[in-house]
Amino acid sequence: MRDRALRVWLVLVGLFFAGVPGFYGIVGELWHAAWRLPGHNEVTAMFASVYFMLGIFLLLAARTPAPYRLLIAFAAWSSLAHAAVMGVQAAQAGPHSRLDFLGATVLFAVIGAVLLLLEPKPAPATAAR
Repeated sequence: MRDRALRVWLVLVGLFFAGVPGFYGIVGELWHAAWRLPGHNEVTAMFASVYFMLGIFLLLAARTPAPYRLLIAFAAWSSLAHAAVMGVQAAQAGPHSRLDFLGATVLFAVIGAVLLLLEPKPAPATAAR
């Protein structure tokens, strides 16, 4: 049951990362060179490309999660780090954008926490001969 829940969660998170912050972020910033407009920056498209590839690899990990344990741990801990940074930004943001930051904070915290809860157990150590 736990393995199935992990596989489903990996597919959902993989699709989200590859689609929303990934593909949508890349296209949104690179289309018509939006990164050059005032209020945008060149980092967003590069950041989105990392999320896109992480999403693809999480989708690949959904088939057999155990060999991808470190990738899953990276996705979990980086999501928690992302949530922590966005939490600070939410505290610093004005009232007009605070809810956006809080929503993203909760989303990434839930992604990270669930990945950690469902993370595959490490393989038992083999005895040295």
